[in-house]
Amino acid sequence: MQFSERRNSIRWIIIITSFVIVSLILWNTYSFFQIFKNEERIKMELWAESMKTLINADPETTELELPRQIMSNNTTIPIILVENGQIINHVNIDEEITSDKVKLKAYLEKLKKENEPIKIERDKGIFQYQYYGNSSLLNKLKYYPIGLLLIIFLFGAVVYNFYRSTKMATQNKLWAGMAKETAHQIGTPLSSLIGWLEIMKADNVDQTFLFEIEKDITRLQTITDRFSKIGSEPVLEINDIVAETRDSFDYLKSRFSKQIEFSFTAPNEAILVSFNPALHSWTIENLVKNAIDAMKGRGKLALSIRKEGDFVKIKVSDTGKGIPKKEFKKVFEPGFTTKKRGWGLGLSLTKRIVEDYHKGKIKVSESEIGKGTSMQISFKKVEKKS
Repeated sequence: MQFSERRNSIRWIIIITSFVIVSLILWNTYSFFQIFKNEERIKMELWAESMKTLINADPETTELELPRQIMSNNTTIPIILVENGQIINHVNIDEEITSDKVKLKAYLEKLKKENEPIKIERDKGIFQYQYYGNSSLLNKLKYYPIGLLLIIFLFGAVVYNFYRSTKMATQNKLWAGMAKETAHQIGTPLSSLIGWLEIMKADNVDQTFLFEIEKDITRLQTITDRFSKIGSEPVLEINDIVAETRDSFDYLKSRFSKQIEFSFTAPNEAILVSFNPALHSWTIENLVKNAIDAMKGRGKLALSIRKEGDFVKIKVSDTGKGIPKKEFKKVFEPGFTTKKRGWGLGLSLTKRIVEDYHKGKIKVSESEIGKGTSMQISFKKVEKKS
């Protein structure tokens, strides 16, 4: 407990520290941006003053070298000079823009939004307006925080996914370990029950009772076999999916209330599929029990098997409460349940058995609130050997 709390505290310290560091980087970037922006403003004011000097200067009496040098040093900041609403000059703008009056005017509107213009008095009462944009360096600095945030977001996503996958892997190992331990624990009394059954057979106990007890013991052996397979790669066999599904369905049918009307429809021929009988039986049991829970123990439950091209499709339909369309995929997520006492593992486990172990597909085929739901499994058929 203390280790877990300490680990959570360290995690929060790392998160808060990272947030503070990112905030400082962003604040410093913003500060640098403002400093560079102010420096470019000063440069543009000097450029404007140099322009004014050149316009009003007497070449014979005024030193023009410095103003010309100041103006020529600007190679990155775009400038447009406007007088009486007309563009009279431009600097550091692509020829593609300057050669087209429409594009040049559009570019002028863009510069107006970036910075306040600098007023140049060309002559008494006559003014020119110097519009300028941000240099390429300033534009890069402007987008730097966005790039930084994107990198941090991607890094955070990678860390989160790594943490989540590690946590899920740990949980899977825990569940697999618990399942195998459960199978081991059930095995001991089960062996004893098998021994007692043989003694009862020798004592000529009523065969009807013995037959039912034997069926339940066989069922316990199947359950033990299922749990022992969790976390291990199951062995797949080519078997008749119709016969195996019918056996599981008939067993469940005999164990549930007569208030449920069961029906089974399938082709009168064997359909070969590569699957694990114990895990397939578990799949059918989960779907049938889910359907019965949805009907609250009363209604119609139909299981149908049909061939469709290279696939065989098994559909379990009920007349229960139905599932909202937005929850069609969510029902297969671990922990999702509508039952007060449910753990939300049945359909999640079923999906894993069908899709991960058998390379099939499972989905909510159709559902309507108040009318019922159909769940469908698809497996690829195996051609009969000639």
